[in-house]
This record gives sequence, C-alpha cells and structure tokens, in this order.
Amino acid sequence: MADAITSRQGETLDAALWRARSLGPSNLGAVLSANPGLAGLGAVLPTGTPVILPDVPPTPVVRDIVQLWSD
Repeated sequence: MADAITSRQGETLDAALWRARSLGPSNLGAVLSANPGLAGLGAVLPTGTPVILPDVPPTPVVRDIVQLWSD
C-alpha cells in the first residue's frame, strides 16, 4: 500500500523523499511514475503538494569512514 506525503515550503522532491522515507535517487523513477505531472511542477515543489510514495525499499546509506589519527 502506498503512502502519501505533503511537500513543505521550499522543498525539492528529493529532499521530501529523503525526509519521508530515506528514499534516494534510485527511487525517483518509481515516485514519478506514481505521480503523473509531478516533474512538471519544477525543481522546488509548491508548498502543500501531495506526493504518493509507492512501496519501494529505502536506499541503503553507505558512508566512508575517515580516520585522522591512528592509535
């Protein structure tokens, strides 16, 4: 079952997807398919725009660790 979110002021689609469900660029195609016309609204979504979030797994976050000092 798909969820829906509402965009906040000054929010881009990728920021809204990350905020709502930790979705990343690999999920963008599925979100745009579930929301016809959403891409035509521009880079910054109008405040209060509903966005349907299809059932897709979140993108795993990979972080590199940089160690500045050694023991």
